Amino acid sequence: MADTFDELGPVDWLVVEFPGPNFGNGQIAPFLEDLVQRDLIRVLDMVFLRKTEDGTLETAEISDLDPSELGEVRTAEADLAMVLSEQDVMDLAETIAPGHSAAVLVWENQWAAPFGTAVRKAGGQLVASGRIPTQAVIAAFQADADAEAEPSEEAKEGA
Repeated sequence: MADTFDELGPVDWLVVEFPGPNFGNGQIAPFLEDLVQRDLIRVLDMVFLRKTEDGTLETAEISDLDPSELGEVRTAEADLAMVLSEQDVMDLAETIAPGHSAAVLVWENQWAAPFGTAVRKAGGQLVASGRIPTQAVIAAFQADADAEAEPSEEAKEGA
């Protein structure tokens, strides 16, 4: 964990669902490990969920999974803070479709910790936060590109 709570960066979480019982077949683990090694994020908690076709939930920790499913992410296990409660996990499991698996990840954004610390030391506090879904940003960029590609009204009249 951060040396003190005052130096803690913003904490985010996500649930990534995969079709079938596997967790991305080890393809995602190297990218997560890269973020950790570059001190951009610190993994605080990670839980793996599998929901059978009949809706039965199976939960697993890093140590329960085959190394081929996680790659080098297994090395983060000793540093995990276990911030998710059992109820949190059960609530998040509701989002998973039967026959699918999911990884639940909670991480500290270490890259933002110095800024957050400076804000707190200056007497500031976070009063609102949000996230714009990637799909919405892509759609906005595409709409801008489409608008630029269309001839303007003046160009149409002059033609």
